[in-house]
This record gives sequence, C-alpha cells and structure tokens, in this order.
Amino acid sequence: MKQSSIDPRFKRLFSHLRDHRTELWWASSHSVINKLLDLAPPLLIGLAVDVVVKQRDSYLATWYPEPLSQLYFLGVLTLLIWGGESLFEYLFQKRWRELAQSIQRSLRAEVYTHIHTLNSRWFTQQQTGDLLATLNDDINQLERFFNVGANHLIQLITTTLTVSFVFFYTAPVVAIWSMLPIPIIIWGSLWFQREIGPRYILVRQRAADINAQLSHTLRGMEEVKSFTAERREIDRLDRLSSSYEEANRAAINLSAAFTPMIRMAIVLGFLATLIYGGHLTLEGELAVGTYSVLVFLTQRLLWPLTRLGETVDLYQRAMASAQRAFTLLDAEAPPHSGTERLDSTSLKGEIAFRDLSFSYPEQEALFRGLNLTCPPGKITAIVGATGSGKSSLIKLILGFDRPLSGDVWIDDRPLAELDLSSWRSCVGLVSQGVYLFEGTLMDNIRYGRPQASDEEVYRVAEMAGVSLFIDQLSAGYQTMVGEGGVRLSGGERQRVSIARALLKDPAVLILDEATSAIDAYTEAEIQRSLAEFCVGRTVLVIAHRLNTIRGADQILVLEHGQVTESGGHDELLERGGAYAQLWSR
Repeated sequence: MKQSSIDPRFKRLFSHLRDHRTELWWASSHSVINKLLDLAPPLLIGLAVDVVVKQRDSYLATWYPEPLSQLYFLGVLTLLIWGGESLFEYLFQKRWRELAQSIQRSLRAEVYTHIHTLNSRWFTQQQTGDLLATLNDDINQLERFFNVGANHLIQLITTTLTVSFVFFYTAPVVAIWSMLPIPIIIWGSLWFQREIGPRYILVRQRAADINAQLSHTLRGMEEVKSFTAERREIDRLDRLSSSYEEANRAAINLSAAFTPMIRMAIVLGFLATLIYGGHLTLEGELAVGTYSVLVFLTQRLLWPLTRLGETVDLYQRAMASAQRAFTLLDAEAPPHSGTERLDSTSLKGEIAFRDLSFSYPEQEALFRGLNLTCPPGKITAIVGATGSGKSSLIKLILGFDRPLSGDVWIDDRPLAELDLSSWRSCVGLVSQGVYLFEGTLMDNIRYGRPQASDEEVYRVAEMAGVSLFIDQLSAGYQTMVGEGGVRLSGGERQRVSIARALLKDPAVLILDEATSAIDAYTEAEIQRSLAEFCVGRTVLVIAHRLNTIRGADQILVLEHGQVTESGGHDELLERGGAYAQLWSR
C-alpha cells in the first residue's frame, strides 16, 4: 500500500486545529483576498500602458472614450485596490496572530494537562529542563510558524494559481516557458525539507539539554558553591552551548544556501518572459499592455518563491517542535485510575495492603506478598532502616506507583477501582521533601483549600507552629517564600507543610518525617497540638525519631519489605526485638 506523502506530524497538528476551524477559515480567506488585491497593480499597469498606447482604442475605451477619463478611472481603482489590500493585510495579520496564540495556548494546555495524569515514576525518568523546553520553547516555535509561515504558504499558492490562470489565458506559450523553473523549485524544496528536518530535531534536543542543565544548576546553586564547582558548571554549559551551536550551524549552512539556489532557478523563468514575450510583442503577436502585465506578473509569481526557503525553514522548525510535544502526549497515562468516587463524609479511613508485591524498574522486589493494616481512626507508625520501603508505602497508598500484584484497599475497596483524585482529596500529606510554591506564605497554606478563610489559616498555623516564627517575617502571612520556599529555613518549611495538610481537614493524615528539621522543643509543641486534631482520623506516621511515635496506637517495624513486628511502644520494648534495638540506639 502506498504511503501518504503528507508529513504525519503535520496531519496530527492539523487535527489539533479542529477547535479553531472558524478562525483558520477567516485567517486563510483574508490572506487570499489580500494576495489577489496585491496582484492587481500589474494589471493596472498593463491597462495604463494600453491607454497611453492605444488611447481611444484601448480596452477601457468601451466604457470611457476619453483617454484622460480612463486614467482618472484607473486612479480611483488604484486607490480602492491599495486601500483594500492594506485593510486585508491588517485583517490577516491580526487573524493569524490571534490564531497562533489560541493554538499555542490550547496545545500547551493539552500537553500540560496530560502531564498531570502521568505517575511519579514517569517524572523520575524525565529532566525538568527538557519538559520546560517543550512546554515553552517548542510550543512557541509553533506560534512563529502560524504567525508567519502559514500565511506565506497560502499566499504563495494563491499567487501561483492566479498568475498561472492569467498567463495561460493571455499567452499560453509564454506561460510554459516562464514556468519551467517551477518543477526545479518544487524538487529543491522537497529535498531541502527532507534534509533540514533531522537537523532541526537535533537543534531542539540540544536546546532542551541546555535548559535541563540550567535548571539543575540553578536549583542546586548552594551545592555548586559549597563544592566550589562554579568553573566546572560553567565549562559544562559551555560544552552544551558548543553542541547547540554546532547543530545550529549544520542547519544554517543548508538553510542559507537554499534561497540563492532558488533565485538562480527563478531568473531563468524571468528571462523567458522578458526575451520570448518581448520577441512576440515586437512581432505584433502580443499587445504592449499584455507584455507589461506578463513581465510584472512573472516577477510577482517567481520572486515570492525565494521566500519558500524561509517558509519551509519555519515549517521544519515547527514540525520538530510539534514532534517533541506529541512525544509527551503519547506518554501513557497510568491505566489503574478507576471511576468510583469516594465520599469523604462516609469514609472510615482503613488502609490495608493485601498480598502486595512491588519493585522499581530493574531492581529486586521491594515487597513480596506484603500484608498490613492501618485501622480507621487510629495512629499507625511505621519504622525501619533506610531503604526498607517506608516512603514507597506512601507512594502506593496515594497511587503514585502501582503494585505488581495484590493491591492497596481503602475501606474494603481496591485502590485500582477508585478515582484517584477523589481519594487523594481525602488525604493530607506532609512529605519528607517539602516543596513550597512561589507566592506568599498564606497562599502556600491555602494550597489544598484555596477557599479557606483567614481564620481557618490562622488556626492550623497555630497548630503547626507557624505562628511561632510569623512575627519574625516582615510581611507576616503575606511574606513571599521564594521558589521552593528558599526564603524560609528547613524547619519553617516543614511547619508550613504541616499547616497546609491540616487545612484540608483530611480523613487520612500521612506524616513522612514531618518534623525531622524541627528542634525538639518546637516538635513537642506541635505534637501536643496535633494530638487533638488526630482524634478520629486515620494517621500514618513515618519517623526515625522514635520518641515522636511513642503514643501511636500501632507501631509496625518494616524490614526487607515485610512487617516483622507490630504492637504498642511498651509492648515492643518488652519483646526486645528490632524495635527495642532501634530505641536503644
């Protein structure tokens, strides 16, 4: 079966324009009308020459016998045509730019929305800078094509069809000679498109590499400085920039040669019209006015073809960028998110692992047939050595990762059948790696419940110990925390994170090393405040500081992916097992 010659990337991009069909139609029609009016001046010149040469026998003499009246008529017509051309130039530029913005916004939103459906494992395999390059630079490249390239292409097609019709209608033989270079130009354009495409894909990848490196370095600037690695990072960026420069140079060398090559082919068509058309005019077989029109139209037909290289260049850049965006859209979303929504008011909060097995890619199994239960309305603490799988349990509970077999059950319902958004809305998480968003301290506490009142924020801030340092901030709750909360200390960020989780008023509260960066006195204050909040809620605590979990209803000791001990604090100490050894240390 013969494959379609249409670029599959273009076909897919075009399918994304369905919601913009009306804007696309208007923009295209304005481009066509503008180009038709732009092609009118050569006809006006031909008519003017016809009037001057033939006077009362000219083409316009049928309506205006006097030559001066004919010239006045041409003057008025010229004003109307130029005015119309200017109007439609304004309209097509406005339409195409608005369309470019709409396409950019909708495609970015589609890609960004799809990324939010992907699981955490997918994100661990990506580079943030690479994702940023696609969401920003690559999609902006599509905007540039629709701003300029699409209009160029439509107007070039309009010019070719219109001028070809005029040529073959008035002088078919001259038309054949003048259009001889067009097959050469088309072949050259197709060859150029085939050769330049892979080069621009490489350019976009090199640009993404630079973005990724900049993102890594800027986020880890304290580490860079502490290890005096500034020179090393500068050299690394210089190497990446050199690779980007080399990739661009390879594309530029080919791109820059295209227009001069096409121009030499174009001059052949112009010479054919100039010499052969002139010969026919001298022989009296072609009117002077018609010859004038053909000479000017040849220039109007062939000269825009010199911009074909620029248009193809923009097109290939856009397709290279579109391919990167489509690659993100093709990333498979986790298939396990069910459709059953949870009602937070009726949720008991029992969490159970039943015969659950799990492993990370290319690693040994972390859990094999794991069974454990966090009873509803109780505090369950999980302890164990580093790497025993404590944080992995949390990822499984929240659906960030999926087990190989078995499942996590929520109130006797498998997590695979639940709508993850409705389940996560019932959970308040204070993760080990606290991340705060750019904005005010108040905005960050409200992140889980934007509609919460100031009084509610103050209440959870008091419980989480935020109020203990709020007076030290110049703008209080309106203090800007900086990217990632960089303007706050580690302990302050943890307290904000706790307040953020409490404000959700969750049925299930998960604390993963929630107070590891907080001093002992403040930690004790927070523990006392949380005691009342946790009553009647399912609480899962992961901690290395065993004194923070002495009051837990159930303590589970995790070793090598299995629960080896369970019970209360005093009970486990009496057994003298692994927990007692951890406590003694």
